[in-house]
Amino acid sequence: MAALARGAALPERPALVEGEQFQDLVQRSRSLALKILLSIPDAHASCVHAETLQLNSSENAMLVFMASTIGIPSAPVLRAVSDNFTVETSLIRMSEGLQLHRALLSAVSPRLPNKDQVTGLQADIKDLVIQINKMLKMAQAAAALPSSPSVALRLPRDYEVQVAAHLTLVQLQSFGQDAVRCLRSLDRSGEDEPDG
Repeated sequence: MAALARGAALPERPALVEGEQFQDLVQRSRSLALKILLSIPDAHASCVHAETLQLNSSENAMLVFMASTIGIPSAPVLRAVSDNFTVETSLIRMSEGLQLHRALLSAVSPRLPNKDQVTGLQADIKDLVIQINKMLKMAQAAAALPSSPSVALRLPRDYEVQVAAHLTLVQLQSFGQDAVRCLRSLDRSGEDEPDG
């Protein structure tokens, strides 16, 4: 009877996550995700010149209607791995979200006067998608990998181009932070490290 009074056991970590090859991919992915996050402010400064569009502004939430009008879809939701949100689900959503942001940047970049930083960001996103998809292949033997979405933005004027670039980078920053947290939860190299 005493055994029944104890709390439920925590879910076991999949052996896959503990494997050396998977852990190497997790660490490379984390490094790339952090590089992307660090590149976003420079990319924003290089291509968004409207003074009212600031990367870390509380007013960004008021642009939701504008995002809808332009045609910017929301990023997939990422959560910590659990019984209801598996490693596979997490990797699929990361891949889908990264591909979405790469497609959004590809749609807006031809209209930007200075696109070098954005082009570099797109290349880093592509590299991260490759790493995430390698982990996904290891996690799911026969499942199809997420494909790149097609994006059609409505950008009649330069202001909409600026807003589209701004909102894409703001959303990518938030999504990237969530992706780093998910990857950190999969990283077994420094389990004794504090989460700060």
